[in-house]
Amino acid sequence: MDGTKHRILMVSDFFFPNFGGVESHIYYLSQCLLKLGHKVVVMTHAYGNRSGVRYVTNGLKVYYVPWRPFLMQNTLPTLFLTLPIVRTIIIREKISVVHGHQAFSTLCHEALMHARTMGYKVVFTDHSLYGFADAGSIHMNKVLQFTLADIDQAICVSHTSKENTVLRSGISPEKVFMVPNAVDTAMFTPSPKRLSCDEIVIVVISRLVYRKGADLLVEVIPDVCRLFPKVRFIIGGDGPKRVRLEEMREKFSLQDRVEMLGAVPHAQFPYRGILHSHSGSSKLWTVDSKHQSWRCPREPAPEDMVRAVKKAIDMLPGIDPQVMHLRMKKLYSWDDVAKRTEIVYDRAMQSSTTNLLDRLPRYLTCGSWAGKLFCIVMIINYLLWRLLEFLQPAEGIEEVPDIRPLHSQLDSRDDSCEAQEKQI
Repeated sequence: MDGTKHRILMVSDFFFPNFGGVESHIYYLSQCLLKLGHKVVVMTHAYGNRSGVRYVTNGLKVYYVPWRPFLMQNTLPTLFLTLPIVRTIIIREKISVVHGHQAFSTLCHEALMHARTMGYKVVFTDHSLYGFADAGSIHMNKVLQFTLADIDQAICVSHTSKENTVLRSGISPEKVFMVPNAVDTAMFTPSPKRLSCDEIVIVVISRLVYRKGADLLVEVIPDVCRLFPKVRFIIGGDGPKRVRLEEMREKFSLQDRVEMLGAVPHAQFPYRGILHSHSGSSKLWTVDSKHQSWRCPREPAPEDMVRAVKKAIDMLPGIDPQVMHLRMKKLYSWDDVAKRTEIVYDRAMQSSTTNLLDRLPRYLTCGSWAGKLFCIVMIINYLLWRLLEFLQPAEGIEEVPDIRPLHSQLDSRDDSCEAQEKQI
């Protein structure tokens, strides 16, 4: 690493006050990058009355641009209408790297396209796994192929996710880094005493959608409840598959053993389970459908998941929560994620800058008709950018002064980002 301090614009349709894995990832990563001395600004769409510029913990600046969500918290795709505001923010904040998050984020794709047109370095993080057969996945894979055709670097949160992204987009594997998610070990604290196995609570926290394995859960829960009378489930999250889970609960008369909490803010969730869908930081064991392939088959069937749960339950008497917590604290650290992401930024800054004519052939490889369409889109985007440069020169856009992060003014008695205050 060359020690360069970067000026990063995080872009996604998914950010607080919305709750989810992408939102938490952007927030915690930004906090730790601020701690490392980088400047970080977040751009997302407006949420209710939350519009304009806001500051959250440690002076993290968030632009809630005045667009409303169109579908599933995504803004309406416009291709070119976001160019003026993206350009203004990049110039005002003196951004050097634009980092987009989540393949389903419209704002992410458009911001990366505009930033690349303007000659800035761009990085993309793919957070989820997607298929290849259904109509939605086919469409999204083509969009991802367009976005990643001219990307500097990409990040995936697991090796399986990397393979999935490379297959879907055609990006060179050499451009893709694997940087895992982390867990806030300060929020997930173990019980001071050994937990009793008289009642085993399995906690699932997830968006209830197909790609998160909600359909798998519908088939697993009845079998687990039949095999283990002492087990009950707490399910936190919402989504289109919630109806299937509620129908399953009614069909097998599991109302007293399957508790559906719906969408619950992180701070209000009763973290009291034994098995947790994200980590074993405060609990005892984790059963994950894909990312933890050493605990469960890579392409799990319901019976595979049931066997994995049985194995975890059998191991409960010999597990010490404190030991597991310390292990998770070392394995999944946001400080480590930030340092690894810093390396990705350094690599992106070292990539060569090319003009439009050099970049167009990369889009032509995206398909016989799609490649030509992508080239037309990029040419129009380039012409609009040049028009904006003429109508409103960059020199006429006022640059904002940098604000010193609050944590640098305080007594930092704990070096871990996970121990910082998380009030939004």
